[in-house]
Amino acid sequence: METIVKQNPLAIDDLLVNRILAGEPRLFETVIRNHNQRLYRIGMSILKQDADTEDAMQNTYIKAFQNLDKFGNRAELGTWLCKIMINECLASKKKNQRFQTETVDQLINNSVMITPAHTLMNKELNIALETAVSQLPEKYRLVFVLREIEEMSVKETGEALNIEEANVKVRLNRAKGILQKHLNGYMKDHVYSYHLSRCDLMVERVFERLRL
Repeated sequence: METIVKQNPLAIDDLLVNRILAGEPRLFETVIRNHNQRLYRIGMSILKQDADTEDAMQNTYIKAFQNLDKFGNRAELGTWLCKIMINECLASKKKNQRFQTETVDQLINNSVMITPAHTLMNKELNIALETAVSQLPEKYRLVFVLREIEEMSVKETGEALNIEEANVKVRLNRAKGILQKHLNGYMKDHVYSYHLSRCDLMVERVFERLRL
């Protein structure tokens, strides 16, 4: 498949959307690979379970592809995907809560289960970091992941979460106050890392559903 060099992410996203709509649907693979890490971190921030997060990612990509003609470059593609992902995760969480009988303590313990992805990283460090993030209240956790780990702007974060920019700043400060020194110097490289080897599987899952 043709490789598109990622120099200016916004320009590349616009180019990809235009070419996909013009008859090159398999270029959607590049969209998937470029946004997997961000969507995975968002999913883990809400669902805390690897399998549920990947299901939400798959559904997000499928909905995005099926509605790409309605996107029309009215916003940044990454922000649009984030909003779809958040909605998918919240819907999944709401559905799961009907059957959930675990206590809060059990949920926190479940958030640090070792999955195949974790074997690729420093287990002790990542468990400690992910546990610290997972214990943040959801509204703080999402803002923290989007701003500090994904480095989205205040505006982008506000648009993704449908909140005012002032609220983004307040929630981020609150999150930092709760976390204190737990994540200093380590969060970007270690929290909810989506290893590149998993991108192939996500592309295959999405393309299989889309029959591309």
